[in-house]
Amino acid sequence: MSAPGGGWLARAEEEGGFLPYGNGRSYGDSCHNDAGVLLDARIGGAPRILHFDPEAGLLTAEAGVLFSEITRHVAPLGWFLPVTPGTQFVTVGGAIANDIHGKNHHRRGTFGRWVEAIELERSDRGVLTLSPSENPELFAATISGMGLTGLIRRATIRLMKVPSLSIVETTTRFDRLSDYFALAEEVDARHEYAVAWIDSLAGGGSLGRGHLICGDHAETGDRTGEASRQLAGVPFTPPVSPLAGPFLKAFNEAYFRKAKPGTHQRTVPFAGFFYPLDRIGGWNRLYGPRGLHQHQSVVPFADAELVVRALIECAKSHRHGSFLTVLKRFGDLKSPGLTSFPRPGYTLTLDFPHRGERTLKLLAELDRITLRAGGAVNPYKDARMSAGTFAAGFANWRRLEAQRDPAMMSDFWRRTAMRLRDGDAAFSADTDKSTVSKETSFTIAGGIVGAGV
Repeated sequence: MSAPGGGWLARAEEEGGFLPYGNGRSYGDSCHNDAGVLLDARIGGAPRILHFDPEAGLLTAEAGVLFSEITRHVAPLGWFLPVTPGTQFVTVGGAIANDIHGKNHHRRGTFGRWVEAIELERSDRGVLTLSPSENPELFAATISGMGLTGLIRRATIRLMKVPSLSIVETTTRFDRLSDYFALAEEVDARHEYAVAWIDSLAGGGSLGRGHLICGDHAETGDRTGEASRQLAGVPFTPPVSPLAGPFLKAFNEAYFRKAKPGTHQRTVPFAGFFYPLDRIGGWNRLYGPRGLHQHQSVVPFADAELVVRALIECAKSHRHGSFLTVLKRFGDLKSPGLTSFPRPGYTLTLDFPHRGERTLKLLAELDRITLRAGGAVNPYKDARMSAGTFAAGFANWRRLEAQRDPAMMSDFWRRTAMRLRDGDAAFSADTDKSTVSKETSFTIAGGIVGAGV
């Protein structure tokens, strides 16, 4: 592992290449370069917030600065991150490289929409300034480019003015998946944030039951930006994941009934609303020694309910329960990034303990259902999708490859785009087209869904 500024340009021909590394919160191999060198943004001195304009809400920070550090810096002045994922321990550079989204995509779009300028260092062109008007193609490739276009040194982003960080949380318990879809668009129009927790193990008429959780910034409340301390920690990795079988079913039942029928409102701390898992140290150990696979898909609005139902039923039929199942509605705010994951539709996230070949077969089937519906699988949550699956969901991958720094490489890109580029027949996009062709259709709970790919 190498720190930025440690002479990496002089070693640009290093076998295996280089890859910028933020804080390692991606769930897949897009932040791995096992055959090469990582350029760690958090090594070699504390990353700095370089400038903040409290009138305009413009902040310039080095790429290794964490979201938690930004929040503490700007919250006392009435500002907050316009887009934040499920952890505050991501870096500015990582947020740009993955073009992250949050619970308010319908209002704010992706993080890339809030990036004003990027300072990028490349092995072949030196230091460049990127913006929508300066080097615009490279700017678009760097946003969602998974670190492949060069080393982000610093960036200027626009923040969001808020009255406080405290959140007025509105929770509605629903008894079946169709109830969620009847509510989703309407609550998006009324609330800044919206996300649903789904009981993926409920069957029969209760399939897809859960909680629809909405949020808005309270007029008065916390402006310190200090997150609550950890509630607990997982001190060791159990030999078998407890997040399965009877325990998981009982947990889901108890959690579903934690919310009373109807709609209820309360004011909660921002960290509990946005970052619940940050409060449990080493939570990932609960998935057992093999870790977890997360499958996050996005499917178009048309037939979304049928497709989401099929994905949940597919997991059940493979006897895999998802511990944390999340369903959200993406809006139609277009990202400036070439290969951004969010697009208009619904996104479903499923978490599974890794059980070897059984789990991989399930994930491949979830991919097929997603692609047949005209959707895509999230690259930065993935460690095993085929090259064809990637190509089917991200038509602009060749434009990213054209902008890639020749010294940069990741395990994900090596596994997908490089095989496609080099024409490896076993991994070509054509190989997978038989499973996702426009003529293909499939049956879900008595309904027929066209491919639409």
